[in-house]
Amino acid sequence: MYKLLINAVEKLPSEVEEIHPNHLADTHFGIVAIAASAGGLKAVSEVISTLPANFPVPIAIVQHLDPKHRSMMADILSRRTKLQVKQAQDKELMNPGTIYIAPPNYHLLVTSQGHVKLTQSEEIHFVRPSADVLFESVADSYKSGAIAVILTGTGVDGAMGVRKIKEKGGTVIVEDSNTCEFDGMPNAAIRTGVVDQILPLSEIATALITLVMGDNAGE
Repeated sequence: MYKLLINAVEKLPSEVEEIHPNHLADTHFGIVAIAASAGGLKAVSEVISTLPANFPVPIAIVQHLDPKHRSMMADILSRRTKLQVKQAQDKELMNPGTIYIAPPNYHLLVTSQGHVKLTQSEEIHFVRPSADVLFESVADSYKSGAIAVILTGTGVDGAMGVRKIKEKGGTVIVEDSNTCEFDGMPNAAIRTGVVDQILPLSEIATALITLVMGDNAGE
C-alpha cells in the first residue's frame, strides 16, 4: 500500500533556517495547521512541495491514520519538500521551517510557548488525531497569528476548530471541492461561514507563502 502512495506522491512536481515561530519578517503569523483525511497524502504533498526552504513558521499536520499501524507519512512527505518533516514528539519545541505530523492515535496540540503536546484523550468525531483539537489549540495559543487549512477528507472534523480560529482572529483556508478527492471536511468548514479563502489545491501553497512571508515571499 505504501509503495502505491509513494508512487502517487512522486508524480507531483518537486520544487522547492531557524527563527522562533513568532519572529517573522513582515507578518504576524506564527503557525500553519493543516488537516486532511481521505486523499490527504497527495494533497498535503502538493502543498508542501512548493513551500520555500526559508518558510519561517512551523507547520502542524493532522492526517487521519490507521491507529494500528506505524505511520510512514513523515518519511513519504520528506521526499517532497526541502523543509524538515518529522513525527511530532511530546513536549518538543516547534521550529520554523519544520513540519510536525501527528502520530497515529494521538491528538496533537500546540502550547502558547510553541511546544508540542500529545494526548490520548477521547476521540472527536470518531477520530484521533482530530483537526478540531489541533485547530482549537493553535487558536488559543497563537490567536490572530494562526492559519488553519482544511484539505480533502470525509466527515466533519475541523469545522468546530475553524470557528475557534476565526473567533480568535486567525485565518482559515479551505480546499475547493472541485479539486478534492473527498469534499466532506472542506464543505463542513465552508458551511460554518467563517472561511477566508476557498482555493483550488494548486493555489494553497502560494496563499500561505503570501500570508506568512509578505514582502519577503520572493527572496
